[in-house]
Amino acid sequence: MLTNPFIISASFFFHLIATVVWIGGLVTLAVIVQPVLSHTITDVKERARLMEAVQKRFQPIANLSLIVLILTGLVQTVNSPFYKGFLRFDNVWTEAILFKHLAIVGMVIIGGVMTFSIQPAVRRNALLLANDVADTADVAKLQKQQARLTRLNLVLSVLVLLFTAMASAQTVR
Repeated sequence: MLTNPFIISASFFFHLIATVVWIGGLVTLAVIVQPVLSHTITDVKERARLMEAVQKRFQPIANLSLIVLILTGLVQTVNSPFYKGFLRFDNVWTEAILFKHLAIVGMVIIGGVMTFSIQPAVRRNALLLANDVADTADVAKLQKQQARLTRLNLVLSVLVLLFTAMASAQTVR
């Protein structure tokens, strides 16, 4: 077990930073960037180009945050007095952490669908649009699907924070 107070403190610090970056990025995308682009940029090609640039910048940061969250979360879990072992759910803390992790798995799945399915399709159609070969309706449909998945990821991130709060409340009893 990693019981050094410095390691545990650093783990909490980097976990919080990664949470702010990942969830803050989702909030920014879902609440600011996508709505602004859809209401102010009428040209589907331009909207696709701008959203691709935003996603290209955010994706590596989000992936790094996810790695940091996993590593620091493991350090915190094994050092928690409420953790009794893998797949042992005998207290409120372990149940809240289970639901938190299920929400995170949902977020990772949605992120994977967006990264490996939606975004490549948007890029492909943007290239076709640039050459006046693609249907703008297809691109608009993909952009709406991307916006819906981003909002769903945002809802799941709020659930992650809720379950984290529930687990944290158990530690002050």
